[in-house]
Amino acid sequence: MTLTLTSSAFSHRGEIPKKYTCDGEDVSPPLAWTGVPAGAKSLALIVDDPDAPDPKAPKMTWVHWVLYNIPPAAGGLPEAVGSKLPPGTLEGLNDWKRTGYGGPCPPIGRHRYFHKLYALDTVLPDLKKPTKVELEKAMQGHVLAVAELVGTYQR
Repeated sequence: MTLTLTSSAFSHRGEIPKKYTCDGEDVSPPLAWTGVPAGAKSLALIVDDPDAPDPKAPKMTWVHWVLYNIPPAAGGLPEAVGSKLPPGTLEGLNDWKRTGYGGPCPPIGRHRYFHKLYALDTVLPDLKKPTKVELEKAMQGHVLAVAELVGTYQR
């Protein structure tokens, strides 16, 4: 079985509803996963936007959410998960320099938002609110599978 990441709020390559953006309630969308490899000890989730600031001339990838040590058995995250994360889950810093979810808020054009779920063969140590780059470095050599869900948004 292949690791798969889905949302009941939007389809792959579909539009993210306003509710989950800075123009709405700015709450995290519901996410669900299946096909976690048998050897997985934890999961990590990174949500980012490679189209910042302008999809016609991207200059950076903006990080919206960083989570790790998600229990594989969790099966997903409910809408507006906030601080009610599954037991053991730790948070990293987004590009607003804070933990938690920060929804799409593109200054211009239609942006793509990549929700990437990683199945890891280990539980990572407490990385003390890592950035995406720090988490990716800690995950090196431990990734068993990756699933991707892409949503789009334009203001």
